[in-house]
Amino acid sequence: MRLSRRYQFCASHRLHLDSLSGDENRELFGKCNNPYGHGHDYILHVSVAGEVDPETGRIVDRDVLDRIVREDVLPRIDHKDMNAAVPEFRDLNPTTENLAKVIGDWLCAAFRNRLPAGPRLSAIRLEETGRNTFDLSME
Repeated sequence: MRLSRRYQFCASHRLHLDSLSGDENRELFGKCNNPYGHGHDYILHVSVAGEVDPETGRIVDRDVLDRIVREDVLPRIDHKDMNAAVPEFRDLNPTTENLAKVIGDWLCAAFRNRLPAGPRLSAIRLEETGRNTFDLSME
């Protein structure tokens, strides 16, 4: 069985590679290379998989899952400039692909610490815009 929960956060970033010239960065990243950055209203879907507990009829306590996201993910990125405030992006371009992988790492660590007996993190989906959605399988 699989359960997905949806969360929202806002963050800004600038896509830029020091190894490229200004013109090359503008050509590659377009408006995402704005020197002042730009923001998105992201939607994060967290999917967990596991067996249904015969007593509770659930695969996970939704409050526990919400607490993990609220405490282990959102404070690190919500209303943050990812280039400046998120250590993982010191040497990593904060594309949404990389953001999905970073969030996946944070969630894996949180699940190991808080839900060692299960369920398992199955996938995350990160919506950046109405046209850009990124899916990351964690299995």
